[in-house]
Amino acid sequence: MERIKCTVSYDGTNFAGYQVQPDKRTVQSVIEGVLKKMHKAETRISASGRTDAFVHGKGQVFHFDTPLHITGEQWKKALNTQLPADIYIVEVEKVSGDFHARFDVQKKEYRYRISTKKDRDVFKRNYLYHYPYELDIEKMKEASSCFIGTHDFTLFCSARSDVENKVRTIYDIHIEKQEEEIEISFVGNGFLYNMVRILVGVILEAGQGRVHSEEIKAVLERQHKRLGTKTAPGQGLYLWKVYY
Repeated sequence: MERIKCTVSYDGTNFAGYQVQPDKRTVQSVIEGVLKKMHKAETRISASGRTDAFVHGKGQVFHFDTPLHITGEQWKKALNTQLPADIYIVEVEKVSGDFHARFDVQKKEYRYRISTKKDRDVFKRNYLYHYPYELDIEKMKEASSCFIGTHDFTLFCSARSDVENKVRTIYDIHIEKQEEEIEISFVGNGFLYNMVRILVGVILEAGQGRVHSEEIKAVLERQHKRLGTKTAPGQGLYLWKVYY
């Protein structure tokens, strides 16, 4: 048996998320369907993590084990020939049997894209968040700096998160504005369910002067209840890169 590591990009618009769900189109189920045809047997894949409905993958990583002995380039061509247009295998490599796409992750990078144009662009509606309000970038940067470091993010993730340990480390948050679009990148050792989208919501509120750094710090220190900010929608979010 050989272990194959794949880097995959996908447009999350028409998926119910990454992970297999009954009677729903997901990234995992589509890829496993192609592998089943190739192997004539069920072939499971293990990914670096899951993404929600409408969230995009630029550099998602998964692995699988196979008895087939073909080159990485042959795997890439065979998979892409059979996959739909909204999934593309970017890179394939053979790895050692002890590699694990999820458990060996050192850090992940997510990016979130926002449009501040007054008029909504229907052609970009599935790929960024339309937020047509005046934003103070410096206030956004000040708020985002509160999240850098190791914190308990219990109050900055979905209440549906079933992970017991909610302590995570964020190494960097970078905010870049070009004309009427803003991109916020997050690099950390891991992220909880809806965590990035909730942080984006807080940072946007800070940019409008409705949330202040002192409030964010108080919540992180569990001295204040959860902030009543809006969770940013899925279509602006991209799993950008996974580091091993």
